Amino acid sequence: MVDNVKTIIYAGLIAVLIRTFLFEPFFIPSGSMVPTLLVGDYVFVDKFAYGYSHFSLPFSPPLFSGRIPNWSPKRGDVVVFRLPRDTSVDYVKRVIGLPGDTIQVTQGQLYINGQEVPRTDDGDYTDTSGGGPVVMRRYTETLPGGKVHSILKATDQGFFNNTQVYTVPPGDMFMMGDSRDNSLDSRVLDDVGYVPIENA
Repeated sequence: MVDNVKTIIYAGLIAVLIRTFLFEPFFIPSGSMVPTLLVGDYVFVDKFAYGYSHFSLPFSPPLFSGRIPNWSPKRGDVVVFRLPRDTSVDYVKRVIGLPGDTIQVTQGQLYINGQEVPRTDDGDYTDTSGGGPVVMRRYTETLPGGKVHSILKATDQGFFNNTQVYTVPPGDMFMMGDSRDNSLDSRVLDDVGYVPIENA
């Protein structure tokens, strides 16, 4: 009986250590990253990919700022991060802008540092993540630096497709979902806004 209790305690401690310092399962709750990640997918987040911040620790005690070691996400990485306005909430988006970059969307076309981000039309895509089938256009987008990924577009109109010019502050990232018309992301400054690198 005592051996069984010890085994359970050791297994629990090992699980907590793995979840805190190595890998953490993450459930995809929305369609904002379709077609890359689908609603209901589970992904394992590499907790060491960018080093550790105080958000890496249980209960997020503010013991230090920044990251140890000081590694940063790269443009095009898909990152799970803590929402700046409510750090108890996790979001998953793609890194589009890095510190100092300018970002703008005009008639559905993404521009980074004044340069049009190239994309190729891959035809129709039927998205069922919202319950009913919605036909969208699928594109392959190539970010500066060569990172290639798929995005979905439903329209070239509206706020998300005709934005202001954003300038990413030092220490922050600009995040966007791959389902460009179905993603609450850094384009909404008073909600998600710019994301501190230490929140990743």
